[in-house]
Amino acid sequence: MQQQTGHTLKAFDEDIDRLRGLISEMGQLAHQAIRESMRCLIERDTEGALRVVERDKEIDRLEIETEKRVVQLIALRAPMAGDLRDAVAALKISGVVERIGDYAKNIAKRVPLLDGASDIEPVSLLPEMARIATDMVTDVLRAFVERDAKGAVRVCERDQAVDDFYDSIFRTLLTHMMENPHNIGQSAHLLFVAKNLERVGDHATNIAEMVYYAATGEHMVEPSKKRRRKTT
Repeated sequence: MQQQTGHTLKAFDEDIDRLRGLISEMGQLAHQAIRESMRCLIERDTEGALRVVERDKEIDRLEIETEKRVVQLIALRAPMAGDLRDAVAALKISGVVERIGDYAKNIAKRVPLLDGASDIEPVSLLPEMARIATDMVTDVLRAFVERDAKGAVRVCERDQAVDDFYDSIFRTLLTHMMENPHNIGQSAHLLFVAKNLERVGDHATNIAEMVYYAATGEHMVEPSKKRRRKTT
């Protein structure tokens, strides 16, 4: 078995730190993109929405850079055990964050199609739903940087709030469409926005599970499984 020297270990730690820095930067950009896309939706800022779409390219670039660095790290350092879990987690997480950025882009693309939708009640719920989802992303990436397994669990516990928002918005929009068929188009666009935010929460939860495994070497028990165990 190849033994790593202190110098090699230090170089590996520096490589991992750079990866964490790249992923943190991706997360900040994705967070900003979602918040900005929601602002543009509420204020009907079509020019701002176009800028959100354009800036998504930077998140894509960072994902490619992260992937290259992970491959180089594994090839050059041959990490094992916890170190290998960190490297693989970084690779997977960068891909998930890139998809979160895509959700922000998708929301921004809906802005020009939602003229006049401010009269539809669920619009007022979307910013708070977005806030919870984006805070989950920020907190789970902080947990990744800090190898904080407990922090990852706390992020998962907050996903239910995002799901509850989505369920409420879905029911309200469905009623709205049934009462007035003229609102079907705009209501469908708003439902699409809500679904994208719900998926952001889901992806934050997916990242949390990766963080937990990287930090502990064990798979996180899903909340539904915990509930089943308590009742059996």
